Order: sequence, then structure tokens, then C-alpha cells
Amino acid sequence: MSFFQMTSPAAARRMFLGRSGLVLSGAAVALLAGQDALAAKTGGATGNDVQILNTALAAELEAIAAYQAGAESKLLEKAVLDLALTFQGHHKEHADLLAKTVAKLGGKAVSAKASYGFPLEALKSQADVLRFAAKLEQGAVSAYLGAVPLFGNRDLSKAAASILGDEAMHWAVLRQALGEAPVPSAFMS
Repeated sequence: MSFFQMTSPAAARRMFLGRSGLVLSGAAVALLAGQDALAAKTGGATGNDVQILNTALAAELEAIAAYQAGAESKLLEKAVLDLALTFQGHHKEHADLLAKTVAKLGGKAVSAKASYGFPLEALKSQADVLRFAAKLEQGAVSAYLGAVPLFGNRDLSKAAASILGDEAMHWAVLRQALGEAPVPSAFMS
């Protein structure tokens, strides 16, 4: 199931955590943050870590495909298209790092799906494309939000929050582009 099919942010968080089985180990998050020395201090990674990383990688690959669909829709003005391609680039960087981390842990990275079943027929305007992307980003924010407080080591929470922060900025910018309040409430859910 896709973040696009989630009925709420909480459902997206449950899907992400449920699909991955457990939360990332401290070692996996340290590797994601590019902190190999910290990873060594926190202990070895497990097969569950690879599964969790692959779940995150699958979500990033879906986001890359979604932004590509938006870009190819011919519905975006140049400035908005440039923004979409910038965000797609961020997701490509996340995916690259996740895939490399899976390999470092001895796993095999998941591949992009041939098709994601996006509701392309519903995209009739630039606003539709922006709402489509905003829903994806909101789901990602919620999924990462569910993982951050589960870490005992505050440095590892900070590393996971870095990814959360990027997704939250994407969501806020997309909401602003839609003419909506970029930050809809004082708290994320």
C-alpha cells in the first residue's frame, strides 16, 4: 500500500512501522546519518534493520516516481516544476544513501516498482499535482515522527529527525504553494 492511499497521517505511520517490523537499530540510524564511528559503538545491525531500511527505501522510490509523474503531467508551471524536481532530487539522495546502507549491512536493496498505480487520471491541474505530492510528504512526516521517539540514544533520534525535517519542509512548501497554511498546527501527528 502507498502513502497516497492512507486515510490519515496515523495510518501512514502505522503502515511504515508495521511494514518494517521494528524500528531502526541505533547502528542503522548512525549509518544513515553518515556516522560510521557511532554505528560501530552502538553494535551490529540485524536482519530486521535491513528490512526496515528497505521499507524506507521503498517509500523513497515511490516518492521519486510520484515527482516524476507530476513533472511529466505537463500541468506544472516552470517555477513549480523546478521545485518538484528539487524535491525529487532530495528523495533520490535519500534513496541512494538507504540503498548503500542496506548493502553495508549485508542486505539486498529493494528496487523501484514498475508501476505504483498513482491516481494520474485525477490530476487535472497544477493544484491537483501539488495536493498529490503534499499527501506523500505528509505521510512521510508521520512515518518518521513515529520512529524518532523510540530511540533511547538522543544522538540517534537527532539523526532520524534530520530526515523528518526534510520531509516536513517539503510538506510545508507544498502547502504554501497551494495557498494553505504551511504549518497547519503547532503539533505534528
